[in-house]
Amino acid sequence: MAKVMIPTVGALKDWVGKEVGVSEWKRVTQEEVDLFAKATGDMQWIHTDPERAATESPYKRTIAHGYFTLSLAPMLRAQIVDVEKKRMTINYGLNKLRFPAPLPVGEEVRMRALLTGVEDIKGGVQSTWTLTFEVSGQDKPACVAEAIYRYLE
Repeated sequence: MAKVMIPTVGALKDWVGKEVGVSEWKRVTQEEVDLFAKATGDMQWIHTDPERAATESPYKRTIAHGYFTLSLAPMLRAQIVDVEKKRMTINYGLNKLRFPAPLPVGEEVRMRALLTGVEDIKGGVQSTWTLTFEVSGQDKPACVAEAIYRYLE
């Protein structure tokens, strides 16, 4: 799917209630998960020990950290949408975050972006997005987040 280019901050309002787009598939590697584990200090074996996970985990392999999955949002969002005439975009936070299913290492993940709200703020707009991280071959998503981004003019 082609990247959606929104011409101005104000034009975001035209997209409310619409799925703006879907990213490309991205394969998750053990190396990436290990680097995330080291960066965050979360070295739990279910993420970092493929041999142990193969025998002891209910998933029979390592899985990505939930926050690793969420951390892919900026990269995947950049594939989906850009607002052309803006000064900056600020990640303002989350209203809701859930991890309904695992993201097994070696699988592919992609993100769907639905714009659910836009409100005026001083100097720009605050937008609310539902970000759904789908995993290849799974019915349930690995992550669903209601994310807030501010676009400043």
